[in-house]
Amino acid sequence: MAYMLLVMEPHGQRAERGLEAGQQAYARMLEFGQRLQARGVLRGGESLAPDHRGVRVQVRGGQPRLLDGPFAETKEMVGGFFLLDCATEEEAVAIAAECPAAEWCTVEVRQLAPCWES
Repeated sequence: MAYMLLVMEPHGQRAERGLEAGQQAYARMLEFGQRLQARGVLRGGESLAPDHRGVRVQVRGGQPRLLDGPFAETKEMVGGFFLLDCATEEEAVAIAAECPAAEWCTVEVRQLAPCWES
């Protein structure tokens, strides 16, 4: 089964920790991804640019509406993700607990599923 680990970062955390600490955190995340790849469970993963560099798109009445970041209604931003192949949700949750980002963020575990499932 496919699971997504979403790294949910508090807004402003990257700026607060500074460049050197950020580079160290990034290196730990790269090592984590390499370990997942060696275990054969990693489909993909990436770090994402801060949300103030993002754009949200909505289409209402056939007209696109663009919303530039940051997105004030949120307390967190998606800072990155890992896409995994796991046998069970328990395995995906255990991997999330191994993720270095769980020390400074929240790692959300979500199974991939069609949009009609509730």
